[in-house]
Amino acid sequence: MSDDRFDEPAAADADRGYADFEFERRFFVRDLPAELRDAPALIVQSYFLADDGYALRVRVQAGDVDADLTGDTDPAEVLRAHTADIDFAAVTVKGPAVGGTRYEAERELDPSVGVELVRRGGAPVVKVRYAVWLGADGWSIDVFGGANHPLVVAECERSGPVTSLQIPDFCVTEITDDRRFSNESLAMEPYSAWAPAFAAELADEGPVFRQDFGPNTHLRM
Repeated sequence: MSDDRFDEPAAADADRGYADFEFERRFFVRDLPAELRDAPALIVQSYFLADDGYALRVRVQAGDVDADLTGDTDPAEVLRAHTADIDFAAVTVKGPAVGGTRYEAERELDPSVGVELVRRGGAPVVKVRYAVWLGADGWSIDVFGGANHPLVVAECERSGPVTSLQIPDFCVTEITDDRRFSNESLAMEPYSAWAPAFAAELADEGPVFRQDFGPNTHLRM
């Protein structure tokens, strides 16, 4: 005889599947077409822990806010100016990324609590995220401000492994497994501090795109 007290958790575990994992591929962008700067969301987030791929993050987000971010942008000032616009907040725990797969567990917070947590501690990152549909996939394109300006990163995230991807031609090189470009690393070691070294590295080695996720195809914009 079945006991529902035991059947329900088992069913929930089966349904969870990949729920606590993220699958994404990420790319360095040098010139983002202006027409793709649509559906913006201003994001300010703080990393309370970032060590060897493990991260504890609090994020607050203001939908439909397209801030003009520069190298002089102060995340605290941006948060102060847009506190009334914040409509989403969450705390997220992440594990190290391996081949475009990463453990991620997120819990939504009351926006007012999220704002105070970001305001009171952690290493901050500020960016505007644009959501666009390109080819067969939805993409997120992050334009960073402050110490990470003028970095732009495009990512394609799916509910399962990101295979046989159509890669837009504005993607210069793949950075899926380059931990320097993870947001927690950018909070601790901002892009502006090592951008010249990366530019020299890219010039010497050329662009790289992973070939082990099925065939990549070129998407002309």
